[in-house]
Amino acid sequence: MNVRSTSDVYYDPYDVEIFADPYPVFRRLRDEAPLYYNERHDFYAVSRYDDVERGLINRETFISGRGAILELIKANIKIPPGVLLFEDPPVHTVHRNLLSRVFTPRKVAALEPKIREFCARSLDPLIGAGRFDFVADLGAQMPMRTIGMLLGIPERDQESVRDSVDANLRTEAGKPMQRSDFSGEMFGEYIDWRAEHPSDDLMTELLQAEFEDETGKVRRLTREETLTYVNVVAGAGNETTNRLIGWSGKLLADHPDQRRQLAADHSLIPNAIEEILRYEAPAPCIGRYVARDVEVRDETVAEGNVMLFLLGSANRDDRRYPDGDRFDIHRKVDQHISFGHGIHFCMGAALARLEGRVALEEVLKRFPKWEVDREGAKLACTSTVRGWEALPVFTS
Repeated sequence: MNVRSTSDVYYDPYDVEIFADPYPVFRRLRDEAPLYYNERHDFYAVSRYDDVERGLINRETFISGRGAILELIKANIKIPPGVLLFEDPPVHTVHRNLLSRVFTPRKVAALEPKIREFCARSLDPLIGAGRFDFVADLGAQMPMRTIGMLLGIPERDQESVRDSVDANLRTEAGKPMQRSDFSGEMFGEYIDWRAEHPSDDLMTELLQAEFEDETGKVRRLTREETLTYVNVVAGAGNETTNRLIGWSGKLLADHPDQRRQLAADHSLIPNAIEEILRYEAPAPCIGRYVARDVEVRDETVAEGNVMLFLLGSANRDDRRYPDGDRFDIHRKVDQHISFGHGIHFCMGAALARLEGRVALEEVLKRFPKWEVDREGAKLACTSTVRGWEALPVFTS
């Protein structure tokens, strides 16, 4: 069915031209079709901040257990336990509580010296070179080393693990995701080693944690559950922070006056990170399965449909953020929705913010000016995140 709308606006998450710059379409959706139906791919979408926020906390209607990516929801595949983004209570509550002990404010704050060290290792050799790549030289390096350290992945193996996890998210331009592997079997050797040789890392903590599961039984995670957990953490820890760092380079190249202010006053950087996250959400949309009939904007969306919540659009909604398409590091960003909302709010948000802040501080110390090499810049093709595959810059 279609919704009542006279607008001819068209939104397609697989359309390459829309993907390159979705914001004109997002604006039209907000203004002309705040509840949108795409007949070709058979999904609904909401684009205004209030509708997105309201929908994400309505977990009884818009459920996660069928997946959070359009093509996965449509495929109706069995998702293994431990993929937190694709779970509903009570299982989600049990699994989230297990990981929450790893990402406490104290533990995250304690990582700052190592994150700074990882940035220095990436950036110091580039001083005087006249150019570097925000993604290849920093975004693909520092988050990898940070999450690898947390998990207990030997440094010699971290790049191959990162590349394997990233490949699972890649799609061909203009096409849906064709495969998904949540098993985490690539981590099997490490898990088996840690079972015999405990250490101070996340894998050991997961293997040794005792918890009460959704049936009331006190137990430990199975090997398969542990593998899935590690796979999820590795993917989330590498991909989205990489995109945040890439967008930092692009947006501050586009707004050199604001970059100069940050270089002169690093106390402005934390708020700048929030504005970068608002302005360019690493994950521009998230899907939910509609588990029961629901009224949205005076229309009935029937059980069995898919609803896309357009985070990237909500973050630019003028109704929430005046002049939302304007980038302003001084904007008061009380709350954006880039990390999700409700029970699925990103557990690694504090770590991503810390990594983004430290990365920008360390870049600005060494390279207060840069321009994007536009011929070499390349957007990544994925169904889950939007950002730069390559962002080379010229420094001066």
